[in-house]
Amino acid sequence: MSEHIRIVEVGPRDGLQNETQYVDVSTRLGLVERLLEANVRHIEVASFVSPKWVPQMAGSAELMQRLPRKPGVHYSALAPNLKGLEAAMAAGCEEVAVFGAASESFSRRNINCSIRESLERFRTVIEQARGHQLRVRGYVSCVLGCPYEGGIEPGKVAEVALIMSEMGCHEISLGDTIGLGNPDSTRRLLEACLSVIPAAQLAGHYHDTYGMALANIVASLDLGIRTFDSSVAGLGGCPYATGASGNVATEDVVHLLHSLGYQTGIDLPKLIRAGQYISASLGRETTSRVARAMPGYGTSSAAA
Repeated sequence: MSEHIRIVEVGPRDGLQNETQYVDVSTRLGLVERLLEANVRHIEVASFVSPKWVPQMAGSAELMQRLPRKPGVHYSALAPNLKGLEAAMAAGCEEVAVFGAASESFSRRNINCSIRESLERFRTVIEQARGHQLRVRGYVSCVLGCPYEGGIEPGKVAEVALIMSEMGCHEISLGDTIGLGNPDSTRRLLEACLSVIPAAQLAGHYHDTYGMALANIVASLDLGIRTFDSSVAGLGGCPYATGASGNVATEDVVHLLHSLGYQTGIDLPKLIRAGQYISASLGRETTSRVARAMPGYGTSSAAA
């Protein structure tokens, strides 16, 4: 039996929040329903932050309440503060995420505080979430480079990731925010993190800005990482490189993993159709290489 790789689909939140246009709740729900048809089981769907700052995520509470609830399906939402946590819990959220950084400059420009201050803010959120039996996922951004500082020392990433883990985050997603990583830098990053956190608690979140995301996933597989974030149709550009790709397309990741003999449980033809649905809703073509190479790919197949 081949080994299973867990995919965390981030398109409905991380992908769509970077869109310039607002995508209504019904369309977002339609995307989630199609992802479920493709047997995607871990989906980041919403963000409980002020619509003033992230207008694309307006209606997150309504979306969360309308989601189909199925055994084995896990939905998560970004809840960076206590107000967001309260709203997430009221909407029936079972897992929330907090978002930190490995770059001081990025932290100050993005959330107007130092890394240390941001972690202290998260502490209360994590404690209260866990007190209400909610799981908390931690994101660390800029792990392989920062738009303001350039390179980031792997040891700094490991330090931030360890603090978040010790606070109670069940999993730490390592985000290559501007896509500067390559297999060598990815290995160095992971070796530093793996020296303090087990592979089972780490996830790779690689942007495809320079076409390196799949290579970085392969390097991560070699070091024992078995969870990866990705975005259907490659939703979400890179805000620091105009016109560049952002999130790696889930279709491409699933195709890669299946070709290497891993299992994901995901039906690739149905996943492609989910990507086509949201791409049509946005009025553009998918950025998934696999979907574009095989637009009529199958009708349905048992997921590898």
